[in-house]
Amino acid sequence: MSGSRRAMLLALALDLLGEPPTPLHPVVWMGNYLKGARGRWRAKSPAGQLCDGAAWWALGAGASAGIGTLAQRLPGGWITQGILLKPLLARRALFSAVAEVHAALSAANLPEARRLLAWHLVSRDTAGLTAPEVAGAAIESLAENLSDSVVAPLLWFRVGGLPLAALYRYANTADALWGYRTPALEYAGKGAAHADDMLNLAPARLTALCTVLASGGRGLSVWARDRRNTASPNAGHPMSAFAGALGVRLDKRGVYVLNASGRVPEVADLPRALTLARRTFVLSTLLLLLSWKNHV
Repeated sequence: MSGSRRAMLLALALDLLGEPPTPLHPVVWMGNYLKGARGRWRAKSPAGQLCDGAAWWALGAGASAGIGTLAQRLPGGWITQGILLKPLLARRALFSAVAEVHAALSAANLPEARRLLAWHLVSRDTAGLTAPEVAGAAIESLAENLSDSVVAPLLWFRVGGLPLAALYRYANTADALWGYRTPALEYAGKGAAHADDMLNLAPARLTALCTVLASGGRGLSVWARDRRNTASPNAGHPMSAFAGALGVRLDKRGVYVLNASGRVPEVADLPRALTLARRTFVLSTLLLLLSWKNHV
């Protein structure tokens, strides 16, 4: 077995232990940089804001890839790389967050379920969501973040080692903080949003494909029909595949509908979604392990 495969497996094993302490977490460092950089934007015109955001994004991207390159050369080979890859993915954290929402809904504690959904999984306002909407939003987030937080870091590690994995994680974090069409971010965050879109093209489709395979083909027709229903060119792929595989309608009010003929999500669909996510994760990991790239 090659060193990069061993590094991937070690990172996934370490992920079972949870996240590193906040002061030592590289994604936290990336977020702190991005928040600080936003405070340094000065341009007022759209063109100036676009340049401001792009310049600060590029500086952080270069630093992330550069640090990843240095980390790639540290002694210890695949063991060191596996340890350093782990913070760039978040499988356990994602699955645990969905399980917490399920526990709150099962206890008929809708306010707590809304709070947990907003705290861990979505950026939208959850105050007015019904229980089925909370369940649906948790499924949507599980599908999208399975691609963003698990499959994508592993894929980019296989393609380009720690430098590309770190660059991807930075780009995804930048999109989460800057990629909104608000007056303050419409232009300054445009570069970050487009970079994240490009880097997620392959992972989103790989995740959707593995979801279809994991569901015995049940998600295929909905994926083929509804994958473009979201504003994001990528999020609709895994989410529509999950909607079809689970037979549920995923509806973000006034924004999109996936699998319109499906039934309303129920509390019991969250464990089913987690089982599907685990199977999708296993399949995608196996496909990546079988790929030919080797960086160690």
